[in-house]
Amino acid sequence: MDDKKYELVVCIVNKGFHEQVMVAAKNCGAKGGTVINARGTSKEDVAKRFDYIVTPEKEIVLMVVPLEIKDDLLHALYKEVGFNTPGQGILFTVPVDETAGIGKKSAKNEKAEEVSYEEYQKSKEEAKTDVKEEESK
Repeated sequence: MDDKKYELVVCIVNKGFHEQVMVAAKNCGAKGGTVINARGTSKEDVAKRFDYIVTPEKEIVLMVVPLEIKDDLLHALYKEVGFNTPGQGILFTVPVDETAGIGKKSAKNEKAEEVSYEEYQKSKEEAKTDVKEEESK
């Protein structure tokens, strides 16, 4: 199993800005993301107090990225589509405990290999067995 640490980067932007998010992300080393169309809500008095326009149509971009690029990625996204830009982006991260479906690199080549769900489950069980054996020593 991959021992690499990952973070989920969530970027909520006004509709039409997901491409700017992905360009900035790929420039930082992210491989891709998922875009979800959404609708935002906000009270008018809050918008007036903070002096911004509420755009109800949103795009949520989800990216699972290696921990080592997270800080550079957040900085780039804030600069490109942050709250004080037309994209009015809101950014946050969530720690990722486990992953499946993220390609692992082979020692023979640099191409990502697909890992089936069964292989993933088998490797999880093997890891649990290894931990139990270590604990019993």
